[in-house]
Amino acid sequence: MNLLWIYRSMEMIRVLLVLLVLGSGEGRRVRGQRTQTPESFPLDFTAVEGNMESFMTQVKNLAQSLYPCSTQKLDQEMKLQFLRNSSVTCNDGSPAGYYIKESRGSRRWLMFLEGGWYCFSKHTCDSRYETMRRLMSSSKWPSTRTGTGILSSQPEENPHWWNANTVFVPYCSSDVWSGSTAKTDQSKTHTHKHTHTVSIIHIHRVYVYVTCVCVCVSLCSDEYAFMGSQIIEEVIKELVTKGLDGAKVLLLAGSSAGGTGVLLNVDRVSELLEDLGLGSVQVRGLADSGWFLDHKQYRFTDCIDTISCAPTEAIKRGVRYWNSVVPERCSHVYNGEDWNCFFGYKVQPTLKRPVFVVQWLFDEAQLMVDNVHLTGQPVQEGQWRYIQNLGSELRNTLKNIPAMFAPACLSHEIITRSYWMDIHVKGTSLPRALQCWDRSLRHHGNSSSSIQAPPRGCPLHLIDSCPWPHCNPSCPTIREQMTGQEMSVIQFLTHLGFDVQRVAQQQGMEPHKLLGMLSNGT
Repeated sequence: MNLLWIYRSMEMIRVLLVLLVLGSGEGRRVRGQRTQTPESFPLDFTAVEGNMESFMTQVKNLAQSLYPCSTQKLDQEMKLQFLRNSSVTCNDGSPAGYYIKESRGSRRWLMFLEGGWYCFSKHTCDSRYETMRRLMSSSKWPSTRTGTGILSSQPEENPHWWNANTVFVPYCSSDVWSGSTAKTDQSKTHTHKHTHTVSIIHIHRVYVYVTCVCVCVSLCSDEYAFMGSQIIEEVIKELVTKGLDGAKVLLLAGSSAGGTGVLLNVDRVSELLEDLGLGSVQVRGLADSGWFLDHKQYRFTDCIDTISCAPTEAIKRGVRYWNSVVPERCSHVYNGEDWNCFFGYKVQPTLKRPVFVVQWLFDEAQLMVDNVHLTGQPVQEGQWRYIQNLGSELRNTLKNIPAMFAPACLSHEIITRSYWMDIHVKGTSLPRALQCWDRSLRHHGNSSSSIQAPPRGCPLHLIDSCPWPHCNPSCPTIREQMTGQEMSVIQFLTHLGFDVQRVAQQQGMEPHKLLGMLSNGT
């Protein structure tokens, strides 16, 4: 009987106990009504070890019979709600909104900020509107969304947050959730022709660059709306009317630009709730893949588009264009140079609320803005050194973060991926690390300094020490861009220009020993 089976069985038993409590509690609330006897689903534990899928099916059937909040079904979909305050909008003036899945009886709330880069000038925003309109407009948002990863309502995919009230806030402000500028009435629609280069970002781990000549009808305004910070504020105010006023914990989470948005807004959200008389709600942050560096690019290029422009220059322009709102203490530390507050290692020490940082050590988005493009050709030696140095730099900026999870992988975003439970650092999965963090904060309020030492075997500070991309064996699968075939770690590193013989000599070991270490991720 292996440890993994024992762990998963224990998790399922815990889920069953929660469901039983919820089921009986809901029954007690409906007074004066006849209680229907739930359908019986006996569990056959003798077959569990040999067939975990069968056991999971029985658990889900039992959950559906006991959990009465959604007509005998666990509602997996979040439903779209547009903001009641119609003056708070997306870039194009269409209404902003959010998706919500309520969980009656739960006092835990998870609010997720979507990512998707940014634009920082009329030219880059016009280009974005033509090629990535869903990130600037709500006109074609679907009526429902199904959550994955930490947003999933399936306990086997999301063991610790599956039963939370879940809110997904679509990104349509293009301002890293920082702007406070309303749209003017000077906009107009016209037909025009121009040539531009766009990047279709992170589609199945492949980056596509397209240069095209466009003749199209588009929104060309003297000003767009940039209201990211106000969208967050309005969502919070509406959630108070939907049960957030009775919450114990609010986890503000986000990925990529949404992860940076968490760092920029977690204190403001907590202060807003305090102003509304809800200071007892414990507000925490979870920033995924939003910890960017403002270092020197591998290859400098003029700041003509979102991808090639150095992050520092893009954010400097954006802060002015968006009329950004940043944490007050951070702005004070940097003497009003607010662009500094968009970089995690600068803003995090100024925050009052606790934040858990999730960051790939070799982040694909960081490499892209640094002009290191992995387009199918082996990288040059200078690029290889730059990639290695990136891992070292990120590791150094994270060393004093109290709660973090940093695998040595080449990837971008994780917490909403269906495989998020499969990634481990030093034998600990991300959901387990978040559970340990939750336990360390359980009785210690809103302060970022209130994190207590976790129980033995429950680590919070998890960072890979191996120095190469994908040296962690649990990293997401790498596929060869031309053929789509899976690549082993050794094949991938060789593709990047990794010289086994030379590196083994530098490390003072035999090449076959180094290969074994790479294969095992040590």
